[in-house]
Amino acid sequence: MRYIASCSCGKDSLAMVYKIIEQQLPLNEIVFYDTGMEFQSIYNNWKQLTEYAQRFGIKCTTLHPKCPFLYTMFEQPHCSRKDGIVRYGYSWCGGYCRWGTNEKLKAIDKYCEQQEAICYVGIAADEPQRLEKEHKTYKRYPLVEWNMSEVDSLQYCRKHNISWIEKCRAKLEGRFFIDLYTILDRVSCWCCANKNHWELYNYWKYLPDYWEKLKEIQRKTQRPFNKYTIFEMEEKFDNGYIPRHRTKLKRKQ
Repeated sequence: MRYIASCSCGKDSLAMVYKIIEQQLPLNEIVFYDTGMEFQSIYNNWKQLTEYAQRFGIKCTTLHPKCPFLYTMFEQPHCSRKDGIVRYGYSWCGGYCRWGTNEKLKAIDKYCEQQEAICYVGIAADEPQRLEKEHKTYKRYPLVEWNMSEVDSLQYCRKHNISWIEKCRAKLEGRFFIDLYTILDRVSCWCCANKNHWELYNYWKYLPDYWEKLKEIQRKTQRPFNKYTIFEMEEKFDNGYIPRHRTKLKRKQ
């Protein structure tokens, strides 16, 4: 029997993989799905994990979308189920249209099923809704078995010197770099439309390069990012709007 770990290189999946190796549980391969729209720190952590896993003879594999992300976003023809009209591109991925996430899950599932492998998935113990949606007989959820919450996963990563460092605009405590988990709730694709206003504010304030990339995408679509367009959000921030932060993860830290 083969054992494969699905790793996005966010806090939960990284904590899961490193602890699996630490506890010497069976693991033949680690799979990372590269959308092409990941933060640079995600690629850095994947490289670090790859080098570490190879010391234990664990294979590391990168999967890719069938088509480039931006092609699917703006150019791929598809027929609307509602009116039968052919449109081009799905626009932002997130909210009611999580086309990128769906493709990612299907690709990883297919890869594991073809090899008849047991698949480790990094869903935390305090994410029951995600657990119910992704439940399949060949999947295992070590974080749930270890009763590790999202906060536990982040703390585990911190103790093992795992971070998500990006260049930032403002000088913080004498540094020009920032850990994404101090300004974002979830380190998913940088263009994920599920980002809340507090996260977008921190893009605008600390991550100017990624903010400009969001603006480039918004210029090509009329669909709002998250109720508002990126330009509308920028105007709000320029006028002094500072969103409140309401995530359970940050409150517990």
